[in-house]
Amino acid sequence: MNTLVFSPAVYNLAETTRCIEVAKACRKDFEILFISYGGEFEGLIAQAEFALERLEPQITPEKAAHIYKVDQGTKLGYLFSVGEVRTQVRNEIALFERVKPSAVVTGFNMSNSISCRVAQVPLVWLIHSTWMMDSMLEAGLGTWPDMLDFLPLNWLSDKMLLWLTKKVFALTALMLRPYNQVGSTYGQAPFSVIEQVWTGDYNLLAEPASFCELALPPNYHYIPPLIGRLDKPVPDEILRLPRDKPLVYFAMGSSGQPRVIAKIVAGFKDRPYRVIAPVARHLRGLDVQVPENVLVTDWLPAHKVNPMADISVIHGGIGTVMTACLAGKPVVGVSMMIEQEANIDCLVRKGFAIRIRKNRLTPEKLCQAIERLLTDQEAQRKAQEFQKVLLDSLDPAIITRFFVGAFGGVGKDSTAEAQKGPY
Repeated sequence: MNTLVFSPAVYNLAETTRCIEVAKACRKDFEILFISYGGEFEGLIAQAEFALERLEPQITPEKAAHIYKVDQGTKLGYLFSVGEVRTQVRNEIALFERVKPSAVVTGFNMSNSISCRVAQVPLVWLIHSTWMMDSMLEAGLGTWPDMLDFLPLNWLSDKMLLWLTKKVFALTALMLRPYNQVGSTYGQAPFSVIEQVWTGDYNLLAEPASFCELALPPNYHYIPPLIGRLDKPVPDEILRLPRDKPLVYFAMGSSGQPRVIAKIVAGFKDRPYRVIAPVARHLRGLDVQVPENVLVTDWLPAHKVNPMADISVIHGGIGTVMTACLAGKPVVGVSMMIEQEANIDCLVRKGFAIRIRKNRLTPEKLCQAIERLLTDQEAQRKAQEFQKVLLDSLDPAIITRFFVGAFGGVGKDSTAEAQKGPY
């Protein structure tokens, strides 16, 4: 049986659950092996009963915090040092030579873009359309990011800010220095823009084509939304919540910024709704007075809890976005990084979301947005329309057909099979 290697960044919840959902769709046709550099969500792989091999260097909680800060633009630096990338690539190549996988599947381990090229193993990236920032701006689908939302820059016109946004995106290529330095030792051509790093031989977008409406090259394929389904029951304290007031679901994934989250939680005080907030991990160590109408919890099975709510307040990570959209309710977005802002913008264009820029967030603005959407029947109708689009696309067989058609599987080797389904 052919082998697929899954290489998620397991310090990120959405990244880990996306890879697990794809692996589940492939487990009957392939041997599955996960590799991990460490992270708090590694246990989800074991719960799903997949084989796991740990590689060095392992990522500590401090290192994960550093990665998030660099990725969110709140800290200057590289995601990984030259030495760390060199060790990652060397260990990945050794594993690929030993396991001889039919393909490697990743969603944010950028070292795979070097090791797979060197080992000549097909690379599959799990991405989404809003990672293609330059293409979105050219298509008129992008807005200027929150990182430019400060004086005196925000006095500029939108046209000037969009021009400046393109210049900022060009500077992100500086983050590629460690990867290009390591790649050069293997005779690999350098990456000139960051989009090249997360472009594989195949690129799978876990979203419907109507989500962003961006024209894509032929090696990009749509698959169903990958919804993280934590294997745990809905806590009794949530089931017992009175339904005398509207219910808000407030989720910030694993990339939320604690002080922003604390500000939002405090701002719910005395508001005319109840709030379910699975943000306990973000509030640890902070002096936060949780209002009586807010129930703070640890991680929840969002696919079960989110549909209970009348509205979602989220950060805009693609998994959280798709889960909220499947609930069929309006969305308020307060994003932590550029691609999350773009995801929320997609929902704004569809007419059932409001995006609040992080630097302009106040309890009053947030609650005004919530109350506006709770009474906006047109927004609720449009949310239900997009919910139907997502429900119609939830067929894991689409994922299976792609991998079997592209990489064989059990007793099958028909490339034509990969062309079935909504690609």
